[in-house]
Order: sequence, then C-alpha cells, then structure tokens
Amino acid sequence: MAGAIETRPAATSSTPTGSNAGAFATVTLLFFFWGFITCMNDVLIPFLKQSFDLTYFQSGLVQFAFFGAFFVVSLIYFFISVSSGDPINRVGYQRTIVFSLVVCAAGCALFAPAAGAVSYPFFLGALFLLATGVTILQIAANPYAAVLGPPANASARLNLAQGFNSLGTTLAPVAGGLLLYKIFATGGEVTLDAIKAPYLIYAGMFLALAIVIAFSKLPAIGGGAVAESGNALAFPQLRFGMAAIFLYVGAEVAIGSYLVSFMAHESVMGWPEGVASLYLAYYWGGAMIGRLCGATAMSTTIAPQKKPVYMALTAAALLGLIYVATAVRFEDGQLQMEFLKPVELIPFSVLIVACLGAFALGRGKPGTILAIFGVAIVALLVVSGVATGSVALWAALGAGLFNSIMWSNIFTLAIDDLGEHTSQGSSLLVMMIVGGALFPLLMGKVADDYGIRAAFFVPIVSYVYIAWYGWWSQRRIAAKGAVA
Repeated sequence: MAGAIETRPAATSSTPTGSNAGAFATVTLLFFFWGFITCMNDVLIPFLKQSFDLTYFQSGLVQFAFFGAFFVVSLIYFFISVSSGDPINRVGYQRTIVFSLVVCAAGCALFAPAAGAVSYPFFLGALFLLATGVTILQIAANPYAAVLGPPANASARLNLAQGFNSLGTTLAPVAGGLLLYKIFATGGEVTLDAIKAPYLIYAGMFLALAIVIAFSKLPAIGGGAVAESGNALAFPQLRFGMAAIFLYVGAEVAIGSYLVSFMAHESVMGWPEGVASLYLAYYWGGAMIGRLCGATAMSTTIAPQKKPVYMALTAAALLGLIYVATAVRFEDGQLQMEFLKPVELIPFSVLIVACLGAFALGRGKPGTILAIFGVAIVALLVVSGVATGSVALWAALGAGLFNSIMWSNIFTLAIDDLGEHTSQGSSLLVMMIVGGALFPLLMGKVADDYGIRAAFFVPIVSYVYIAWYGWWSQRRIAAKGAVA
C-alpha cells in the first residue's frame, strides 16, 4: 500500500524480464517484509489488550499509532515535494529503501525496552517509528514496481507484488501467534517479556535486508527529474480514489484487527486467542490467493484460454500452503501438526471458486472487477454479522479473498492520466492510508457498546463506496477510449 512519487519516463516501457527481473524480484521481497510486520499488529492487539487490561477502543490505538504515521509522514513528504521537489528523485530509490529498512529495524528494537518499562505509550511510540519506516518504504517500492514494465500491465504487476505482500500477512499470524503465545510464553503464561525476542528477531531481519538492498544492483528510474508543481486534486479520478483508499485500508485493517476477538466469541467459534490467531492466515491468505490470481486475470501477456488453468492451479497451491501453515502447533516444547478435516475447508473452497468466477465476470477490467468484489464483501459482512458458528467464521475470513485486488486496482485507477501530477497525487493517496488508524477505533467503539458481532457491520459502507468507484472508473476509461 503506497503511492507513486514521480512521473513515468519513457524508459519505463520495459517489462520486468531480462535486466529488470532481478530488480522486480528484490522489490517483491520488500512487499513480503512490510506485509509481515504490518499484519503482526493483528496478533499484537489481543496480546497487549490482555497484558494491559485494555478496552477494545484502547487496544485499537495500536493501529491508530501505526497507520497514523502514514498520514503524518506522507503529509510531510507531500509538502516537501511541492516546495522543493521530489526527495526520492534526489536521493534515489535504493538509498531511500535502505534508510527505511533501518528505521523499521529501530522501531522493532524499541519493543524490548517498551516491555521492560511496562509502558503501553512506549509501545505506541515504537509502533509509530516502525510505521514511519514502512511508510517511506511503501512510497518508494510501490511505484518502483509499477514502472518496471508497460502501463497496461501496471495493475497486474502490482497485484503480483502484492501477492508476496499477502504471503507475509499470511505467515505473520501463524509465526506471531506461536512466538508470543507459545514459544516465548513464560511457563505457559502470556507476559510482556514474550514480546522482546520476536521483535528483536524482526529488527535483525530488517537490518539484514537493508544490507542486501545496499549491495544489490537496482536500475535507476526517472533520471533525477523533478515533476512540476500543480494541483493534482483537479483530477476527479484522484479525488474519488483518495476516498476509496481511505475506506478500503480502514475497512481491511479494522476487520483484521478484530477477527481474533470475533472468532473467540461464543456465538462464533469460542476459540482461545492462541488458536484463533492461526486462522487469520485464511483472511490474509485469501488476499494472497486473490492478488496472485488477479495478476493473471488482468495480465495482457497471458493468453485468455490459459488464464483459468493458471488461476485454478495457483489457488489450489496457495490453499495447500495455508492449510499446512495453520496446522502448526507448539505444545510441550515441541512443534506438532494438527490438520483441519478436509471437509471443514469446503466453505472456503467455495468462496475461492466464487472469487475466480468474479474475475471471469470482470473480463480483466480493473474497474469492473473492483465493483464486483466490493459487492461481494458487502454480502459476506452481512452474513458474518447475522449468522453463527462456522458460517459466520468463513464469511468473515472470506472477505480477505475479495479485498485482494482493491489496493492495486484503486491505486492504478486513481493515478491514471495524472501525468506530471503523479507525484503529488500519489503522496495524497499514501496519506489516505490513515483510514487504517481511524476505522479500528470506530469499530472498537461499536464493539464496546454493542458487541463484537455488531462491529462487523461498520465496514459495509466502505465497500458500497468502493463498488461505486470501480463502476465509475470503468465508465471513465470507456469514455476516454471512445473519444480516442
């Protein structure tokens, strides 16, 4: 999730093959890492809620601190770019990425003294610093992936990179749940000390990746050109896209933040938090399935007759990965495997088939697919709010499948035809990620007042708007094509 920070030069007509293949692979590795650390918040929220005896609203401050950094940092970046030119074009993508990874490492390292001080505000400060690094990383990496190929394939390319982002979000709940609730728990008790080692490990991972990036050969994009200043808000696709990004990120983050509590509710599954956290992998793993299938569905380089086969094989392989990942248990000091009965996966498998059918119905058009997926999530959230047991469970988890392509499609639709204003427009889009800071607070307030089940009706308004934006965008594109 991020925005572009420069105009697209003519030299970007190359695809991510040949000399650009290594650069694209490196960028997708970055997507994995920030997806992993962002999704750790979903495990962190119930952990800190229990450790500090917080309300749902208070625990929602985790996401407020994290995603609030996106707004603050992006706003600063926007004003700098308007007043004195694009900073990344001066510094370069590679140096910017290395710097952002070091900041991420520093934020993770601060979790150890925060636990030692037994201070919730200290944790929030560490999260803000961590998110500062993630924000800068996304501002650099997302457009870098977008320009490593022809504009016609931008949505497909971003969906491919976002698929690896979702791999990180899929593995994070499993790894985080095991580390916090099992491996580093003291005598089976969940204490703040359990958080020190995992985040020091994450800090080391970010530093190691910074070293790898520093010595990698990444092609220069943009040639140091600075886009002219102007009013990007004059473009309606950007204005409406900003609202769509705000609502999408807010809804996706809010749902993920409270899924563990939702699954733990007695009317749903009544699972303990350590078990429920493993099933977050189906929510974020569904996004991975949708994004990688979306990369195929919206590609202009894959023959239409081959797309259904590739998508079906991709979905089956990734479902197998999620199935194995969620079977991992750590009991009595030993790793064990406890698989779901295959019949229990039938509801999720049906949702995957429905997702692939939605891609076919959208015929590779980003706006149409966005509209269809928005309507699908509205239906799933209604079911999750009124049903009970496994029906409510899989309806809520299935929302991840249809969230999958939303960032990439909204992003590319919003910056379409911005030209020299792409830099400013993209900074404004990144700013709208602040929705992830506000929606968990709203959803938490509703959960405190009316119950966690009722809170899952809150994001519905987001997806109604997103469905409209997809429909409107596709009409705009069709009208532009008719004029041309």
